[in-house]
Amino acid sequence: MGRVLSVASECVPFIKTGGLADVVGALPAALAGQGWEMRVLLPAYRRLRPLLDEMVEVLHEPGLFGGVGRVFSGRQAGVDLLLLDAPHLFDRDGGPYNGPGGDWWDNPQRFAALSWVAARIAREGLADWQPDVLHAHDWQAGLAPAYLRYQGAGGVGSVLTIHNIAFQGWAPASLLAELRLPAAEFHPGALEYYGGLSSLKAGLVTADRITTVSPTYAEELLRPAFGMGLEGVIAARGGDVTGILNGVDTQAWNPEAETHRYSARDRSGKAAARGALCAEFGVDVPGPLAIVVSRLTDQKGIDLLPSVIPDFVAGGGGLCILGSGDPALEAAMRDLAKAHPGRVALRLGYDEGLSHRMFAGADAVLVPSRFEPCGLTQMYGLRYGTLPVVAATGGLADTVIGASPATLAAGVATGVVFHPTDSIALGQALRKLLALYAEPEVWARMMANAMAHPVGWEASAAAYAKLYAEVAK
Repeated sequence: MGRVLSVASECVPFIKTGGLADVVGALPAALAGQGWEMRVLLPAYRRLRPLLDEMVEVLHEPGLFGGVGRVFSGRQAGVDLLLLDAPHLFDRDGGPYNGPGGDWWDNPQRFAALSWVAARIAREGLADWQPDVLHAHDWQAGLAPAYLRYQGAGGVGSVLTIHNIAFQGWAPASLLAELRLPAAEFHPGALEYYGGLSSLKAGLVTADRITTVSPTYAEELLRPAFGMGLEGVIAARGGDVTGILNGVDTQAWNPEAETHRYSARDRSGKAAARGALCAEFGVDVPGPLAIVVSRLTDQKGIDLLPSVIPDFVAGGGGLCILGSGDPALEAAMRDLAKAHPGRVALRLGYDEGLSHRMFAGADAVLVPSRFEPCGLTQMYGLRYGTLPVVAATGGLADTVIGASPATLAAGVATGVVFHPTDSIALGQALRKLLALYAEPEVWARMMANAMAHPVGWEASAAAYAKLYAEVAK
């Protein structure tokens, strides 16, 4: 059995701000079935510190970017967990990356510390455990492959996964020495990034292999519109870059486990779930009931909704929204709901239980993202027979089979796919959704196709296992 040290800033069920946490939390169980043992290294944020009482100290780092660091090990919530306890860096109120006043001023040092300890564990091992592969996730762990490369890899291979290249971990060049990076590597071919430092770039140029969270996203990153300044670095790595699609936890997201149960074989319970959802949101929708469960940002295409939803409502559709984000978009969603009482409703914030009820009861889920590295929302939709309406980008394009004359004739369509990501195309997609809903036999077939589409981790876990075997030294 091979061994992998997974290092990240988030992991379900311990700490979550987005899809990164879902992926990091799902990988250990998925990889166990492929013969790989995985331990997850996380920072001991304030809310996680009570877990330390149930864990054992396995590593001491006396001079960790301004204070003492200690690593604790133990099995928690089914995960073999390593927690980096560094109170001077992580014992704070607020989120993983920011507090009341915005981003933490010392984020470069905080996540350099996580990466430094990860590289030490990878290189030296623990008393009872030595990894074969270091798997770093996103910019927060981007310096781990760099430290491993510059301090000596000790026979350990490294993989960096890009979950979202928009977040790059920038720091001023003046921190080069403080972050324990070699001055000789500060040049455009290595660490230098537009006059400063990027922990993500550092990982991209030093990891043995790079993965993205969908095949299409791997291709998109070669283009300036998606690579966001790093497209040249991605292109230079060539065949070292692989797209491996994420999966979802099919036990946690399971229509057969919801209050109004239904399955691919017997979907009758979905009508009861729809009725309950309409009652909860105070809507009465004769046509397709769509949902949005998302951060309210331009990246997610939320700004397109005000111009297209009025026509959708006029055609018989309705919309329930759950999310938060840009204050201007929150206000726009309030205005949209106010303009269409009984047909459009809004809940600001995030509620895991409510999101389950929304996927269970809705007919469709809207994901009009301008870019989407993988996306889990559309996969939840497929799992629940809640047909995704998605932009043709990233993992959305890789997971949803758009309704067209050819796919409908072949009986394989699972949703509606539109391109480009603008209000004209989204409006056309919603008109198509209305037309499909008006044909019950076609809609039922698409629901059955969606629920039969594999969205679990089996194929992706096998791809990661193959990759680990290639980089393990």
